[in-house]
Amino acid sequence: MDKLVERNLQNLVSEQEWQTRVDLAACYRLVAHMGWDDLIYTHISARIGDSKQFLINPFGVAFDEVTASNLVKIDIQGNILDGSELAINPAGFTIHSAIHEVRHDATCVIHLHTPATICVASQQQGLLPLSQYAMFSLASLSYHDYEGLAVNLDERKRLQDDLANTNHMLLPNHGALTLGPTIGDAFMRFYDLQRACEIQLAMQASGQPIVPVKQHIIDSVYKQANIVHSGQTGGQKAWPAMLRKAKRLFPDFAR
Repeated sequence: MDKLVERNLQNLVSEQEWQTRVDLAACYRLVAHMGWDDLIYTHISARIGDSKQFLINPFGVAFDEVTASNLVKIDIQGNILDGSELAINPAGFTIHSAIHEVRHDATCVIHLHTPATICVASQQQGLLPLSQYAMFSLASLSYHDYEGLAVNLDERKRLQDDLANTNHMLLPNHGALTLGPTIGDAFMRFYDLQRACEIQLAMQASGQPIVPVKQHIIDSVYKQANIVHSGQTGGQKAWPAMLRKAKRLFPDFAR
């Protein structure tokens, strides 16, 4: 644990990088708070500005231990750039480097193994239009078949092809991922996807007939959301509140 508290990079990196570190550390703490973490596994990454460098969690560190300073900066080849003595998860590098390599519109990528997303991803029909949350995800959703632990770099091309230009992905037998132009966008997209999966499973477990949503409503919900947020994305509107929540609950994350 000493390596986690010794580093303090606030005055050693650019203002832009430090803010990205703070927001990403907050995201890790919020994911842990929501119960979406998986011990030391799974990962969230954020690109630094328009560079080809991104931040990711050190392997072996729990999400509720992540701070702005112990995040690891790497390049697209996986080289550690900030002198960190902490390693990164090889599977995390495979998935996140694949997406950052081709999706230059995506600042943040969140990949998690929540039970709800694994269950729905592994159903033959996948995510169904059963709730308002599902509509947000269905407007930009893809699937990527399970290939075992993501340590084979050859998988990156198949992952890129399956993802294409979507912002939500379900991975059968594995989990889910979301991406966005900001950390807040990626977080809120995962929130919507997680809620959609939880609600679908609850409805299916109830054994009761489900009221269908008319197709023209399904087609219009995503556009309606843009009107509600007055030209901003849900992540941009909600993230300041989430950041305040992280500061109240976890005042040490921004060190």
